[in-house]
Amino acid sequence: ETAMQIKPTGGALGADVSGVDLREPLSADSQSRLREAFAEHALLRIRSQQLSRDDLTRFSCCFGEPVEHPTNRRDRDPLNPLITIISNIEENGRAIGALGNAELKFHADLVFLHTPGSVSILYCVECPPTGGDTYWSNNYLAHDALDAATRERIANLKVRYVHRNPAYNPTTPPAHPLICTHPDTRRKMLFVSPSSANGIEGMNDEEGKSLLNQLLEHATQDKLVWRHQWRVGDVMVWDNRATLHRRDAFDPAERRLMWRTQMLGPLTV
Repeated sequence: ETAMQIKPTGGALGADVSGVDLREPLSADSQSRLREAFAEHALLRIRSQQLSRDDLTRFSCCFGEPVEHPTNRRDRDPLNPLITIISNIEENGRAIGALGNAELKFHADLVFLHTPGSVSILYCVECPPTGGDTYWSNNYLAHDALDAATRERIANLKVRYVHRNPAYNPTTPPAHPLICTHPDTRRKMLFVSPSSANGIEGMNDEEGKSLLNQLLEHATQDKLVWRHQWRVGDVMVWDNRATLHRRDAFDPAERRLMWRTQMLGPLTV
């Protein structure tokens, strides 16, 4: 395990981890190095892995406590309910997992909960030769790149989040601050996940929508985004508070199968 190497991607975020076989339990030292790299880079890519479900959930514990998907019961893996299946593959006329083959716009996971996603891990079991690339943006850099006037304007504003499926929503919708302090790194970040955003507290709909669009455009500008092209065996670990992510569409005739684990945690200190 001393062979483990961590190399920044050279992009807006992320680091490549090599020299590890995640079928083997990681030493305390390796786990500690991974957590440090994760705090620094907000995203880790580990390629060429051959994992069982149990391998994936054991590795996930390095970053927190994986939980069964809190709202989507249908796509939990029947053999290991801590894993959510992300797939367009159909068996007996029904998709075996979530999210199909369409483009997914920039978002953060489970933001419509009072305690949203903290860490998400995605393992590639099958993927098409092209399409379905995933992009991550860096919320720390998005905050740092705000002009002073905007930063002051949004300093105390909160966004209400509501999922389009009413069954997924808590009784009272959460309101998350636009500027958060990351609970682990203590760094400031801009946090806006538009797909579930339901307005800004204290603003009328039109004004709120306009500001949300402006902030999203700022947060996802090219210089703040890093793109990943999938290969079978890729493991991606990302900080769901410090990043947003989106996915390209891909050919519905191609098979794509991912296993995901998720953790929940506070969004801000």
